[in-house]
Amino acid sequence: MIGENPRRIDSNLEPLDDFVVIHPTEDESETRTGLIIPPSAETNCVTGIVTAVGVEAIGILPGDKVLYPKDAGYEVRLAGSAVRVLRRCELIARVHD
Repeated sequence: MIGENPRRIDSNLEPLDDFVVIHPTEDESETRTGLIIPPSAETNCVTGIVTAVGVEAIGILPGDKVLYPKDAGYEVRLAGSAVRVLRRCELIARVHD
């Protein structure tokens, strides 16, 4: 769409520099052997969907599903919804489902 920022989707935050905005996911994961791991299980990493990226956040696009440390970055509440704002270098991997 004309006038739409391609570096943001459904986000009121516009990250600067190499920051990214992530909406954490709360879905269960299933291993290849069929073991279901609920989101409440203790883990050091979580997944989320990137909703906005700063101009210096190279290689990440809005809509990407990413893996990052549970306590990375900053938690920000927008209209009752929690998002994480963290630096691009804190991301561990892109997840391909």
